[in-house]
Amino acid sequence: MSSALSLLEHFAQVPDPRLERTQLHSLQSILLIAICGVICGAENWAAIERFGHAKQDFFTKIIDLPNGIPSHDTFGRVFAALNTESFNEAFIAWVQCLTKALGTDIVAIDGKTMRRTRNAAKGEPAIHLVSAFAHANGVALGQVAVDSKSNEITAIPALLQKLVLSGCLVTLDAMGCQKVIAANIVDAGADYLLSLKGNHGTAFDEVQQYFAHADATAFTDIAHGHHEDIDAGHGRVECRRVDTVPMDWFPERMLWRGLQSAVRVQSERHIGNETSHETRYFLSTLPVAEAQRAAEGVRGHWAIENQLHWCLDVAFNEDQQRMRTGDAAANMALLSKLALNLLKRETSRKVGIKIRRLEAGWNDAYLLKVLAAGGGGN
Repeated sequence: MSSALSLLEHFAQVPDPRLERTQLHSLQSILLIAICGVICGAENWAAIERFGHAKQDFFTKIIDLPNGIPSHDTFGRVFAALNTESFNEAFIAWVQCLTKALGTDIVAIDGKTMRRTRNAAKGEPAIHLVSAFAHANGVALGQVAVDSKSNEITAIPALLQKLVLSGCLVTLDAMGCQKVIAANIVDAGADYLLSLKGNHGTAFDEVQQYFAHADATAFTDIAHGHHEDIDAGHGRVECRRVDTVPMDWFPERMLWRGLQSAVRVQSERHIGNETSHETRYFLSTLPVAEAQRAAEGVRGHWAIENQLHWCLDVAFNEDQQRMRTGDAAANMALLSKLALNLLKRETSRKVGIKIRRLEAGWNDAYLLKVLAAGGGGN
C-alpha cells in the first residue's frame, strides 16, 4: 500500500484551496481517489464518487477516511478551485523524478483544444492546452493552459521554462517557429527543430529557393547532410528523404539563437494504388551532418499526436469533456495525463490502455501495481 502514499508525496506541496474549517476530507484523500478513479475509467466527478464508494474498503487500507468518500460536489469544487499551475508544477517535478534525465530524448510540444469545454452561454472559449511529450520515455511532461485572450506563442515559453530539457531535441509545429521560442530552447540547453511554413514569409521563400539552387547544382560546393528511411505498415509505405544545408548565407541567421541548419523533408507515400508527395522545411540548431537526427525529430514529433492526444481522446474520451468551472477542465486533463503515464509505465500487461484501465478497476492488486509505477525512477 505504500506505493500509493509514495505517489502522493510528490503532490504534497499542492496548496489546498479550501478554508480549513470546511475540510471534511483531506486533499490527499481527494487526490488519491480521483487519480485512481481516472486510472480505472471514471471521466467525471459523479463517476469518481461512485468509484470511491465501490472501492471504499480498498481506500480505507491506504488512507484515513473519517468522513467516508467525498461527494461529487466536493470533487467538483476542489478541482475547480485547485490552482492548476501548482498542480502542474508538482506533476512536472514528479515526471522528472521518474525519468531522472531525458538525455537526448525528442520532446514534442503541441497544442490541443478540449472542444466541449466551450461555454457558449457565457461567451467563454474552449480551453486550449499546450503539452510536452517525451518520445523515447513515452510520458507526458507537463501542460500549460493558453490564456483565452492569447495564443500558443505566449504559452509555449511558459511551458519551456518549467521543463528540464538539457540535451534534448525540442520539436514544434509552425506556430512555435518564433525567434523568442528558439532562444528559450537554446537557453534551456536543448536543440530545436521548428517547422517552417509559408506564413513565415521571406524566411520560407529563401530556404525553399536555396534548396532549389542546391538541387540545380547537385549540391556542388554546398556542405550538406542526407538521410533516407522507409516506413511501412497497415497498407501504407512512406519513403522520406531528408536533406540538411548550412545557414551561413541566411540574412536573419543572427536573429535565430543557435541556428545552424535548414532541413528539407521530401515524403512519398503509397497507399494502395495512390501516391502522394509532400515537402516540408525546418529550422534547426542541429549541425548539418546530423541529418539522421533531424529525421528522427520529424518522425518523433508525431508521437505527441499518436501517443498522447489520440490516446487521451480514444482511451480517456477527453474530447467529450464538458467541465467548464474554474480550473476543473485543466486539472482533469492533468489527472488524465497522470493516469496515462502510470498505465504506460506499468508494462506487465501486454494490452492497450483501455483494457489496462478496465483491469485496474477490476483488480485491486493490479491497481496497486499501476500506482507503484509512479513511485520511483527508471
